[in-house]
Amino acid sequence: MGYVSAVPVPQPRAQAATAPDAPGSRRSLAAGLLLGAVGATVVLLASGQTWAEGKAAVGGGTLPLSADGQDVTGLPAALAIVGLAALVAVFAVRSAGRLLVAGLLALSGLGAGLSAYLGASDSAALDEKAAQTTGDTSATIDALSHTAWPYVTAAGGLLILIAGLLALRYGKLWPTMSGRYERDGTPRPRKAPRTAPDPDRPEDLWKALDRGEDPTH
Repeated sequence: MGYVSAVPVPQPRAQAATAPDAPGSRRSLAAGLLLGAVGATVVLLASGQTWAEGKAAVGGGTLPLSADGQDVTGLPAALAIVGLAALVAVFAVRSAGRLLVAGLLALSGLGAGLSAYLGASDSAALDEKAAQTTGDTSATIDALSHTAWPYVTAAGGLLILIAGLLALRYGKLWPTMSGRYERDGTPRPRKAPRTAPDPDRPEDLWKALDRGEDPTH
C-alpha cells in the first residue's frame, strides 16, 4: 500500500520568486539610472553655456560677440531629451523592446557626445552673428576663442552612452515598472459555489453555525 506525502512540493515559480538577484543586476540598475540622469542633466545645462567668443569689426571698432551651445548646435540637447525618454522607457518594455530602447539610449549618448565635441572648434555660429550684427554677409569673427563647455557637454553624452551600454548588457535582469503589480498569468482556483447545508450531515450544520448562517435555509 503506497503512502501519499503530506509535504508540499515547491513549485518552480515559487523558487524563482525567492531566488536571489542575479549578480550585478542591482548595481547595474543603480549605475544606469544615475549615469543616464546625470549625463542628460549635464548635457542640457552645459549646452546652454557660452561655447565660443570673439570680436566682429564694426565701423572703426570691434563688437564682442558670444555663442552658446544652442547657437552652435542644438543636437546635444535634443538627444539628451531623447535619452531621458529612453531611460524611462527601458523599464516599461521587455525582451526585444527593451534591447531596442537600450540601443536608442546608447545612440543618444553617442550622438550628443560627438556633436558637442565637433562643435568645440566651430566658428560658423559666431560668423553668422557677425554678419547679422554688422549687416555685412562677408563679416567674420576675429580673436576667436572657445570655452570648456563643449567638452563638458561631450562628457555628459559619454555618461548617457555608458548608461545605454549597461542597459544593453544587464537590462534583461532589470524589473519593469508594473512587474510587481501584474498577475502571474496562472489560473486562480475558482471558489466552489456555496450550497445549503445537508440536514442529514451534522458536520454541515455545524459549519453553517460557525459561519453565522441559518442552517434551516
